[in-house]
Amino acid sequence: MEEIDLKEMFNIFWTKKLQMILIILGFIVAGIIYTSEFTIPMYSASTTLVLASSEDTEKNVNTTITATDITINSKLVSTYSELVKSKNILREVISNLGIKIEEDILRKHVKVTAVKNTELIEITVEDENPNDAAKIANEIARVFTEKVKEIYNINNVQIVDEAEVAGAPSNINYVKSAILFAGIGLAVAVMYVIVANMFDTTVKTAEDIEKNFEVPVLASIPMIEKLNERKHKR
Repeated sequence: MEEIDLKEMFNIFWTKKLQMILIILGFIVAGIIYTSEFTIPMYSASTTLVLASSEDTEKNVNTTITATDITINSKLVSTYSELVKSKNILREVISNLGIKIEEDILRKHVKVTAVKNTELIEITVEDENPNDAAKIANEIARVFTEKVKEIYNINNVQIVDEAEVAGAPSNINYVKSAILFAGIGLAVAVMYVIVANMFDTTVKTAEDIEKNFEVPVLASIPMIEKLNERKHKR
């Protein structure tokens, strides 16, 4: 009985395949239009910092990083990650660049990531202007390294990579949007077929009569239109 139900369900979807394809295509087109017309492009810029030896690197002295340095730096990674987004640092960045933005809003556009199993910290800034995103990220890195010297009286943070201007938005991906909306369209199409089939009470085949009324079909009468078509052909 289960195989028959699955077969009937497949036949139902197969007969409605054109409608399903149109629904899915409609959602894909709507998704692309929404992404291109209603999504504000945002650009990301990232700078990378490394926690090096606590010795004064400005003197260009060749020092060896000890196990103690590594342990201390590992513990400071999480602390530094939070310190990057502190009010004092963001306030100074806003003042230095002369940009008009509130600290809380800027904090929402700043992402700090500690690279797992390393002593690297990545600072990512997202902004509508790609040039501003790079400037803010680099300024945050610069101000942060200076603050570390003032607060901890050590010089163990170095800038590895400066942020560069992004050439494309980070929040717009037409392929992902198409796949996402195609999935939504498929779900809607399936629901449409199921609901339409539930409300469809018409009898289409002799098997429907046998199934619904549990009586055998002894004979069937051909439709008059088909008989007339055959006469005209003759």
